[in-house]
Amino acid sequence: MNAVKQTEVVVNAAPGAEKNQTSLVLGIDVSKEWIDACLLPSEQTWHVATDDASLKNWAKELPDDITLVVMEATGGLETPVAAAVAERGFPVAVVNPRPVRDFAKALNLLAKTDKLDARVIALFAQAIRPEARPLPDEKQQEFNELLARRRQLVEMLASEKNREKQARCKKVKASVQASIAWLQSQIKDVDRELTELIHANPVWHEREKLLRTMPGVGEGTARTLLAELSELGQLTRREVAALVGLAPFVHQSGKWRGKSFCTGGRRAIRRILFMAATTARQHNPVIQAFYERLRAQQKPYKVAMAACMRKMLVTLNTMVKNNEPWQLVQKNA
Repeated sequence: MNAVKQTEVVVNAAPGAEKNQTSLVLGIDVSKEWIDACLLPSEQTWHVATDDASLKNWAKELPDDITLVVMEATGGLETPVAAAVAERGFPVAVVNPRPVRDFAKALNLLAKTDKLDARVIALFAQAIRPEARPLPDEKQQEFNELLARRRQLVEMLASEKNREKQARCKKVKASVQASIAWLQSQIKDVDRELTELIHANPVWHEREKLLRTMPGVGEGTARTLLAELSELGQLTRREVAALVGLAPFVHQSGKWRGKSFCTGGRRAIRRILFMAATTARQHNPVIQAFYERLRAQQKPYKVAMAACMRKMLVTLNTMVKNNEPWQLVQKNA
């Protein structure tokens, strides 16, 4: 059985696959200068430049009855492409590249070119039907980019501070110190711009204040959640934990029982929640008691910290869902 026939078997085996195969889905592979797109089941393909004019002209020519557009997250290169097709009113799903690659391997589609990747993404869209989500508006995009820039500046600042400690030459040390001063001023400028954006948006302003009522949640954590987890308050406790990558997955087969582990999810949120949980262990009595109880049960440090992060995330989700500060949520718990 060749690769194409294998694909057909897999797609037909999925629930509702017959309907999925007759509806139009568009897979897009995004690179810096070009996109390759494949429409299924018609097999129509495009190779389009990524400048705004070319993307808009191409999007206008697309069939009106496309039911889903899927592309991989590519560090921001996908944003103008997603915006162009979203303007046509098509539902857009931006997905993690790893499951798409795993899907291709499962179908034994091992060759990799931009044109083939577009078709694989379309097959993935046809078989898996990932959930489409509304794209962030202009202000949300600006806020997200500023927050990402702040993270970059903080990482560069940490590197320069390490270099300052290692420098022995006076000229090198002076150069590093000048770089540190510049980075610190840039971080202050970005913080000011983020604050202005939040204060100009009543919803963001109130949500940031609400999130910061939890001991251990500071400005950085609250703003990362605003930017990276817009679904907060709209999901169940299990859904929000799985979305962030803090839901343990069971490993077992027959009588064999492996260890549960957390995987996938949104790394930026996990990173900031780890820092928040570290602070909460000292200043949040609920998290402190929870952590100490787990450690007393001989739970490893990483397991205890992941549990604390999950507990904080679930509580924050409840706070936003009910629009209640941390103190009230704990009182009603």
